[in-house]
Amino acid sequence: MVQDPVCMMKFSPREAGASVEYGGKLYYFCSPGCRDRFVAQPQLFVDKVPAMRLTMGVMGSASEATLLEVGEKAFSLGQAIAERGFILITGACPGLPYECARGAQQHGGISVGISPALSLDEHLLQYRSPADAYDVIVYTGSGLMGREVTNIRSSDMVVIIGGRSGTLGEFAIAYDEGKLIGVLQGSGGITERIPDLVKNIDKDTGARLVYSPDPYELIARMIEVYTQQHYRCPSCFCMERGRQHPAESSLAAPES
Repeated sequence: MVQDPVCMMKFSPREAGASVEYGGKLYYFCSPGCRDRFVAQPQLFVDKVPAMRLTMGVMGSASEATLLEVGEKAFSLGQAIAERGFILITGACPGLPYECARGAQQHGGISVGISPALSLDEHLLQYRSPADAYDVIVYTGSGLMGREVTNIRSSDMVVIIGGRSGTLGEFAIAYDEGKLIGVLQGSGGITERIPDLVKNIDKDTGARLVYSPDPYELIARMIEVYTQQHYRCPSCFCMERGRQHPAESSLAAPES
């Protein structure tokens, strides 16, 4: 159960009449009226009920070769996530996810790395992955592919940046499990192929896609979709998932 911070009514998150993100946290309301009262004077209500901080998963290429082209975009993405107050989740790997974690760290954000390793020693030496940009590292011991499921299921929303086969696997999990997915256009890799992949998949999973070449715009648009629609059923594991028409699975066609 969650609680409306304005009228103090309790209800299931899936029965909420509205939601708002404020300070990186998600607040639920019984009706648009209570939401509007909150938005007008949030300082009166934010401390009345507990609210969970939203998590933003960033999945992308671990290759150092991609950094020259899109490393700046990845860093800006981490900055945008930190400035909104969200918790960043990545695979604790080198490459673009690491640049994103660095951006979040340098702008006061909280960053969680989901490691394939059993320990810090294995993380550093066997997987040759960084540990200096994270507030928390979760050691799954699941290997590179095994930890992908944990990455996705720990994220309220998922952003795809660049990427190759590993990122494709994470996209497939996120899409199949009905997540809200942001695609950072112009970052190369599988992001160039995702629109065609979605057309060919032709499967109604409840997933929604948002496209933008600008990290800040992408995060802003994702939050808009999440708080207006997707919060009621953020994944396929909701007890009562409202089915969408297949044509509504994707928010918008990618921009040229």
